[in-house]
Amino acid sequence: MSSSDRGGIMDEPDARESVGAGPTRAMVARPAHISVESSDGHRWLTWSALVAAVGALVLVLFGIPSMDLHGPLHQLGIMDPFCGGTRSWYLLLHGQVWDALRYNPAGPLLMAIAVAALIRAAIGMRTGRWVNIAVDRRVYLPVLLVATVALQINQQMNAPLLIARWGG
Repeated sequence: MSSSDRGGIMDEPDARESVGAGPTRAMVARPAHISVESSDGHRWLTWSALVAAVGALVLVLFGIPSMDLHGPLHQLGIMDPFCGGTRSWYLLLHGQVWDALRYNPAGPLLMAIAVAALIRAAIGMRTGRWVNIAVDRRVYLPVLLVATVALQINQQMNAPLLIARWGG
């Protein structure tokens, strides 16, 4: 099973390449590997991007939902990393990038990833060749953890903005 069959996650055998010759050759970890294959090794990303595109279309057509979708912790002033994400995307779709970044700095990044994934999917379906990227867990898990904690801190620092009623 290749690393792309596991959604771009590399295990030990796929994450290393041999350096040198013979029985004493050293194994060196590769943090990432890009390949072009005949199948979509990131179906989850393709489907997630399609769901995001449908959500963006709904935001453009109908705007921000009028009902409060927040959990009880939000009402107590405890924000989560995703808080402000819907408003961030709404503002991005209306060309207000700086306001989108204020509501959730991950919004523009996630939208860029979704757009790139849709372009990748369109090219892959058209040509039958898919660009697949495999990243070693030892690389992406610490990065993801630090980014999530930083986003959590940022969102908590912006709690008054995120708690305020939407007036968009």
